[in-house]
Amino acid sequence: MLTEKSLKRIVLKVGSNTLSAGQGDLNGAVLDRLAYVASAWRRRGADTVLVTSGAVTAGMRRLHMDKRPRDIAGRQAAAAVGQGILLEKYSYFFEKYGLVCAQILLSRADLVDVSHYDAARKTFARLLALGVVPIVNENDTVAYEELCFGDNDRLSAQVAGLVSADLLVLLTDVDGLYTGNPRRDSAASLIPRVEDIAAVRAYADGAGTAAGTGGMRTKLQAAEIAARCGIGTLLLNGERAEELAALPAGQIPVGTYFVPAAHSLKGKKRWIAYGALSLGGITVDAGAAAALRDGGKSLLASGVTGVEGEWERRDPVRILGPGGEEVARGIAELSSDEVLAVRGRRSSEASARVPDWRGDEIVHRDNMVIH
Repeated sequence: MLTEKSLKRIVLKVGSNTLSAGQGDLNGAVLDRLAYVASAWRRRGADTVLVTSGAVTAGMRRLHMDKRPRDIAGRQAAAAVGQGILLEKYSYFFEKYGLVCAQILLSRADLVDVSHYDAARKTFARLLALGVVPIVNENDTVAYEELCFGDNDRLSAQVAGLVSADLLVLLTDVDGLYTGNPRRDSAASLIPRVEDIAAVRAYADGAGTAAGTGGMRTKLQAAEIAARCGIGTLLLNGERAEELAALPAGQIPVGTYFVPAAHSLKGKKRWIAYGALSLGGITVDAGAAAALRDGGKSLLASGVTGVEGEWERRDPVRILGPGGEEVARGIAELSSDEVLAVRGRRSSEASARVPDWRGDEIVHRDNMVIH
């Protein structure tokens, strides 16, 4: 239940299409509304973190590009030009309402190491304690494909977990999640509340817009990440952003609200699930997969059937079922070569093959997140 007491920190995500309002450039009226909402939240004692797209769009406009570059270098060049323009515009409107903002550029590389993840968390905490509104975007100017978030929907969910937000708000160009595409199906109806994202995944179209990279599918993925972190998600039409001003008072605009999971990931397990970059995979048999999923067990050597990739001790890995499906993620106690040496063996035999291995678990339950 969203109440005044429960909403003290809110992450707001706005995409390129919402920012441009169909004009092909950053729309000052939209930026003004976002700053107004953040100031209204501040008056009610709520922190704001803004995750924004728009750097590529702003750079395209300045460089007189008619179409979004298809190649990575082209998008990086446009983003490099546009980042400064984007922050300058945000600063102008936020200062109008007495707010100070700060730019934070993130890539997956900034979160894959647990110490970097913790450093980012502390930076956000200090900025918020100082009353600053962090303006977050993916670091498009240097990120490469393997270490890209891919879209700012999923980035916003990871940021929400990083700052321990109470709510994630995703602004879009429709009123929420529908039972069909409202632009093509007049019978499609708005779904006001979602408790099981898997049950509504078929309703997501997935396609983005000319200005953006996301779509309804990525918004569901973001809501799922947030839910597993114990954070609710509100999907709302960006044209009605001003209605968010009353959100901390418990007045919820009409949209789609995704309920957070009852049992949420905390601390290090959030990083394992969504921050850490897995370097390889451990394949297990059906019995081991069931023991992990349903039995709350650690991964033992006896259930391992193979490995994918290479890693060292204490690196993050994926745990794959017999059909290749991802069962879990965790921190490996053995390197890939050592796992190969002990696969399928009882604990006593496995320990003999790796003399300095203290313990029976290849991945301990405390360092594992089930999918």
